[in-house]
Amino acid sequence: MSFADRLQRAWYEGHPALALLAPLEMLYRRVVNARRSKFVSGNVDSYRAPVPVVVVGNITVGGTGKTPLILWLIEHCRQRGLKVGVVSRGYGATPPSYPWRVLPEHSAAETGDEPLLIARRTGVPMMIDPDRGRAVRELLKSESLDLILSDDGLQHYRLARDLELVLIDAARGLGNGRCLPAGPLREPVDRLRSVDAVLFNGAFADSASGYSFALQPSRLIELVSGQDWPLDHFPPGQQLHAVAGIGNPQRFFTTLEALHWRPIPHPFADHARYSPEQLSFSPALPLVMTEKDAVKCRAFALPGWCYLQVQAEPSAAFVTWFDAQLDRLLPEHP
Repeated sequence: MSFADRLQRAWYEGHPALALLAPLEMLYRRVVNARRSKFVSGNVDSYRAPVPVVVVGNITVGGTGKTPLILWLIEHCRQRGLKVGVVSRGYGATPPSYPWRVLPEHSAAETGDEPLLIARRTGVPMMIDPDRGRAVRELLKSESLDLILSDDGLQHYRLARDLELVLIDAARGLGNGRCLPAGPLREPVDRLRSVDAVLFNGAFADSASGYSFALQPSRLIELVSGQDWPLDHFPPGQQLHAVAGIGNPQRFFTTLEALHWRPIPHPFADHARYSPEQLSFSPALPLVMTEKDAVKCRAFALPGWCYLQVQAEPSAAFVTWFDAQLDRLLPEHP
């Protein structure tokens, strides 16, 4: 187990050694609180886009389901006749320059895995840049858009925003409730009071704390051919190799178990880059991975490798609330 994995386990399961990190946590809190205070008081040079900006982020380290929710938001807005663009930091990307327009034919090494996934799945205008305000400006130079979605960037205060949506893993919650490095929080828990909506990935119902949403498996897709396979392609009890390089790999393995398969888990670090040798497992069994991993493995995939596509399903109450926000922000688009 890597140091990062041990640290995350300590955050969520507890460990007495975390007390030693209290001074660093206090320093971190002071920095993030000061940054937030400057933004609220207007003392940060933030770019205000001429169209509404919706930030989809989290206050915890690790995966919470942001990408599936963004895919849902793109489709939902398009069904309302809105032209949507997406900006992202492009974690791990190595483009020739910034800002960089992400196209479906690009490589994950060039664009980052999540931006490429979004571009390939939806064809949405997509721009990456650590300076998300600059990404928005560049995107609007070539695209006539009604709305911008920011993939992550809750703590990136150089981009002004009209809505903040925060996602929380319902199973893991906020861990020990402490900030980095003594806990998993990027910002103190109080930050949730200032956001517009909180969504709990995996919650069974809405609550006073926020809306529920689920990730539902929809189909299997073979990497080499692009062929769709139904979810009953593998019979119940099928043993298979399961590859997940996401923030919370166990969520993926649990999903496969819920489909009545017997996964042999192969967890990797979030945003991991793969080689054929790393995915050469024994015994020879079907291999299933996440869609985020698939965008990095298609070039060397073997016949029979597939990924599980999932769809976000937010609660009806959230859909109603979000439509009301769109009506408020874009009254000219009923």
